[in-house]
Amino acid sequence: MIALLLRSGLGGVRCGSRLGLRAAKHTGSVAPPDKTCVSCGRRIEWRAKWAKSWDDVRYCSDACRRRKVTSVDVRLETLLRALVEKAGRQGVDPEDAAHCVDPSAGETLREPARRAARRLVAAGVAEMVQQGRVVDPSTAKGSVRLRRV
Repeated sequence: MIALLLRSGLGGVRCGSRLGLRAAKHTGSVAPPDKTCVSCGRRIEWRAKWAKSWDDVRYCSDACRRRKVTSVDVRLETLLRALVEKAGRQGVDPEDAAHCVDPSAGETLREPARRAARRLVAAGVAEMVQQGRVVDPSTAKGSVRLRRV
């Protein structure tokens, strides 16, 4: 049934996008599921050029490959995990963890804190919310909170 929908485009499903499936170009087969970047926690979408080495892909970009996961990232992730457990359903702002790690850092730890938050969401420890609604951490913009799953 899914293959029929993918081929014909019937039922309002375009390339299986509503089913979470994507048709691989030139082969007609279904692409493997998305992965999460080890460094930033964003979703890595399958590309045809990675078909032979998909199992080895760990980073979404060259910048993430260079950055990797630093000791500050690990400290932020550990602190965020503890804060999420303590805060419960109310949630915690990732910037609070950045401020706890280094109060004088200000803006410089904002993005590392968001990366740590995305990694926690990918690990299934927390969920990212905006205005009380769960959002996709890979595409969320603006102020977010983490709350326990």
